Amino acid sequence: MLFEEIYQNYYPKIFRLCMGYVNDEAQAKDITQETFITVWQKLGSFRNESSVGTWIFRIASNNCLRSMEKSKRMPAGELPVQLPDVPAPDREEKIRQLYSCIATLEETERIIIALVLEGLPQAEIAAVTGLSEVNTRVKVHRIKEKLLKKLQAHEQL
Repeated sequence: MLFEEIYQNYYPKIFRLCMGYVNDEAQAKDITQETFITVWQKLGSFRNESSVGTWIFRIASNNCLRSMEKSKRMPAGELPVQLPDVPAPDREEKIRQLYSCIATLEETERIIIALVLEGLPQAEIAAVTGLSEVNTRVKVHRIKEKLLKKLQAHEQL
């Protein structure tokens, strides 16, 4: 697979994953760019032990974690929310609420739910996170329950 094809196919997915981690558009773009620089540099040494997507998501996840370690995390309530333009105002507000709720999750939970939102199969999510498939399935279920409760609590305000 050519780098240009990989970039075109995975850039939006990796950007959304990074947004799920850092919830800041500029920082997410920087991490996404850093991820593709690494992909460009290491593509020749990719061993096909996993899918190229799993490999790229793993690189992006590691970059997000490193970025978060470098800059001390702001309290979750102060995280800025910036989303791409969404046509329907109600939908935009719901997406903002979802990102706000995701920002309050623990780091591992944020990566898992970001990968779920990207439509990755649980086996691939397990490979990216280093968890077992069974543990991933349980975590996905619990994260969804947690987010549902947070969203319901937000609607009651």
